[in-house]
Amino acid sequence: MTGWSRKSAIWKPPSPACARALRASTVKGRARLLTAFETVNGHFAALFTHLFGGGTAKLVLVESDDPLEAGLEIMAQPPGKRLATLSLLSGGEQTLTALALIFAVFLANPAPICVLDEVDAPLDDANVGRFCDLLDEMTRRTETRFLIITHNAISMARMDRLFGVTMAEQGVSQLVSVDLRRAEAMVA
Repeated sequence: MTGWSRKSAIWKPPSPACARALRASTVKGRARLLTAFETVNGHFAALFTHLFGGGTAKLVLVESDDPLEAGLEIMAQPPGKRLATLSLLSGGEQTLTALALIFAVFLANPAPICVLDEVDAPLDDANVGRFCDLLDEMTRRTETRFLIITHNAISMARMDRLFGVTMAEQGVSQLVSVDLRRAEAMVA
């Protein structure tokens, strides 16, 4: 028996076969992490440049030579600014940078659904438009269905379908759904 024995509190080292399997698993895990990191980093750089209309961004492993133990630093340089960590950017720049990273992960490993809650709240109107343009691109490039929770009129106008809750009578909530593409066709 390896590990802690129930009969005694004496540590027994793992068997040589178990130690070899653990080392092999660590080597494979490190290789998979580095491959995924490079893929996400490439998508992140491209999406950042697309969102900002220029500039550069990259992910950097820090504080350890071993990627399994390293931290992650997000470095970004919007057009006309110096390269800086995420925390030194403005609120809108931080939001767009974070969105570029979220979507970079989705491009590396798309999920069937993505829920984004009020991610457009810190953005001005021009950046809300950039966010919506990126969302349009992501729906073309992946099969992911995006559920956007927002109060922003610009974002709502760019969606295919709206769901809302209204209170026609005091204390009585009602779910409302509008297919904007069908509504546009009816008006035209």
